[in-house]
Amino acid sequence: MTLDILLPYYGDPNLMRAAVRSVRAQENPDWILTVVDDAYPDPTVKKWFEEIRDPRLRYSRNESNLGANGNYRRCLSLVTQDWFTIMGADDIMAPDYVDVIISAAAAAPHAGIVQPGVNIIDEHGNPATPLADRMKAWYAPRGSGRLVLDGELLATSLMRANWTYFPSLAWRTAALPEHGFRAGFDVVQDLALIMDVITRDWAMVLDDRSCFDYRRHLGSDSAVKAMNGTRFDEERRYFLMIAGEMDARGWSRAARTARRHISSRLNAATLLPTAIRAGRAADLRNLSRHVLTRFA
Repeated sequence: MTLDILLPYYGDPNLMRAAVRSVRAQENPDWILTVVDDAYPDPTVKKWFEEIRDPRLRYSRNESNLGANGNYRRCLSLVTQDWFTIMGADDIMAPDYVDVIISAAAAAPHAGIVQPGVNIIDEHGNPATPLADRMKAWYAPRGSGRLVLDGELLATSLMRANWTYFPSLAWRTAALPEHGFRAGFDVVQDLALIMDVITRDWAMVLDDRSCFDYRRHLGSDSAVKAMNGTRFDEERRYFLMIAGEMDARGWSRAARTARRHISSRLNAATLLPTAIRAGRAADLRNLSRHVLTRFA
C-alpha cells in the first residue's frame, strides 16, 4: 500500500521545509508527497523543491491564491492512491507514521479513516498542552491499542466534541463522498467530511501510537475566527444542518447532541473574559449569542 501525502502550503517556508523533511525521513518508503503551493510570494520555495532529487516528491504551484478551503479541494483532486493524508504545512510526522497508518488500515477493512496518536507542539516545536487539546483528550474515546468505532456511537461522540486532528488523519479514497469537502464551510470542513464518511457506513480506527506532531498556533485562522465569533456562527449553522440529517437517519441521540453542541458553547464561553477585557463589543455579542442561543 502506498500512502498519498498531500501538503497544502501557504505560510512560513521554514516550517514547511521541516514538514517535508519529516515525510522524507519515513522508515517506510512507500509514500508519495504532493506539495500544493497556494501562490505563496516567496520564489525560494520553488527553487528549494527543484533541488530535491526524489521521484516520490511532487511540487505544484497554483496560478492564483485559492484560499485554505480552495487549496484543500485542489489537494483532493490530486489523490491517486487508495489511502491519503492531508497534513499541515507546519506539522511533523514521526518516522513511523506511514507504518502506523498502513498497519491500522490493514487491520480494519471496513475503516474509512485512521486517527493515529498525536502529540501537541507549539510554534517553537516545544511540547504544549493548551486548554483546547486537554478538552479534546477528555472527550476522546477511552481505550488502548486500536479501537474501531462506527455508526451512531461514533457520530454522537464527534457531535459532543471533535476530538480528531485533521492533519494527522488518513483517509480511504473510496470512502469520500463525490463532492469532497462540503461547500460553504471553512472552519468545520474537517468535521463535516468526517461525518460524511461515517454516514456512508465507514468506520474509524483509533490507534494510540503517537506518530504525529500537531502544531498549535494561537494566531491560526481558526483561533482568530473563534475570537471574533465568526467560527461559532459557522459551527452553529453546521450543527443544526447535520442534526436534521441525523434525524433523517434515525440517529436521534446524535441529532440531539448536535443541536446542543455543548462543547462548542463552552469554547465560546472561555473567550468571553478576553473579549470583555479588550472592550470588543462586537466580539462579545457574537460569542454571547453562541453561548446563550436556545437549542433549535
